[in-house]
Amino acid sequence: MKKNSIIEGVIAKVNFPNKGILEVEDKKVVIKGVVKGQKVKVRITKKRKSKIEGRIVEILERAENEIKPACIHFDGCGGCVYQNLSYEDQVKMKEEQVKELIDELGVDYEFLPIVSSPTEWEYRNKMEYSFGDEIKDGPLMLGMHKKGSFYDIVTVDHCLIVHEDFNKILTCTLEYFKEKGTSYYRKRNHEGTLRHLVVRRAVNTKEILVNLITSSQEELILDDYVKHLTSLNLDGEIVGILQTINDSLADVVKCDELKLLHGRDYFTEDLLDLNFKISPFSFFQTNSLGAEVLYSKVREFVGEGKDKTIFDLYCGTGTIAQIMSPIAKKVMGIEIVEEAVEAAKMNAERNGLTNCEFIAGDVLKAIDQLKDKPDIIILDPPRDGIHPKALKKIIDFGAKELVYVSCKPTSLARDLEVLLENGYVLEKAQCVDMFPQTPHVETVVRLCRQNF
Repeated sequence: MKKNSIIEGVIAKVNFPNKGILEVEDKKVVIKGVVKGQKVKVRITKKRKSKIEGRIVEILERAENEIKPACIHFDGCGGCVYQNLSYEDQVKMKEEQVKELIDELGVDYEFLPIVSSPTEWEYRNKMEYSFGDEIKDGPLMLGMHKKGSFYDIVTVDHCLIVHEDFNKILTCTLEYFKEKGTSYYRKRNHEGTLRHLVVRRAVNTKEILVNLITSSQEELILDDYVKHLTSLNLDGEIVGILQTINDSLADVVKCDELKLLHGRDYFTEDLLDLNFKISPFSFFQTNSLGAEVLYSKVREFVGEGKDKTIFDLYCGTGTIAQIMSPIAKKVMGIEIVEEAVEAAKMNAERNGLTNCEFIAGDVLKAIDQLKDKPDIIILDPPRDGIHPKALKKIIDFGAKELVYVSCKPTSLARDLEVLLENGYVLEKAQCVDMFPQTPHVETVVRLCRQNF
């Protein structure tokens, strides 16, 4: 088996995240974008001693449980992966993948059944679209990266995992800039203007924030663009339109300068009887209805918090902290994004919560500023998990209880191993699906300190 050789076989299993395993010649080949039971033809793309990777050339036979995808963009778009499985099969697969990762730790614990998303369609409250073309020097496109491509863009104006308002705003934006002939930013030579369009729409309040991300290479007069957007017949209401200037070479949304074109620079969302002000770059769970389920589960895992001090680390806009506030003596939150911390403080004030405090900074360093001794620590880190040095400091607090919320179970399993080695016992774990049609899933675990 050499690089570029073609092999055939049946996908034996799929590991998190979306890594199919094909067993050939007593070796395991990893292929993305497949379903267990498919017979596939694969080209070997990487061959190392520890890992062999391949790419699909052709699906020779479909798996028995495959269904016809509902979305017309499924074959080309790189956003969704599992629309060719029923939602029941999706959550079953995710549950099995996470349980297998945690079981490898070799400890006894309670694994509770996965909780499904309240809705499998139109659930996303945020989309980050990219400008580009689908073929070299082709017409302007606005949407998601083409499946398996870093450069090519597919316009997803009939996307099913967002509300129809998103598709109307995308179409309006694309048509406007096509007519104007505005250039898009080319990542190869770093020339051009249009970079991204970020749309955020609250499910419960129906407020919409539109953020156009451009380079500074061309000064755009956007009065007509604002008129086009505000004249759309939408179910929700556009409360703010922004332009973000981003001259970073990286293909990420960063802010060098923020211009307010219309309305205000934030939107609000209601969650579990609380109201949250969300700024353009603040993290907020992308599935609002699913977030209510997730945070209710976190509150359940925390249990009785009366007269207890709770640390909410990686707190974002302070959502978890404020949901814990009514059952706690005091809640302390840390978040690296200063804008999010300011929003957290305002949110606590607007919700009449007086026992929440928030600190801006990296958890690794800011944790040293916390003078209180926590009874309970809630961890909700980014996808890559907790920095080893920060995890050591968290352990040193000696909190009796830890509740870890993870959006990447491989990072969770790695951090759990360290926690178990340092006196914590894993009590229970449960998945909450926040991302239907995709490989991703949230997991909540509860740990207690041994011999506390």
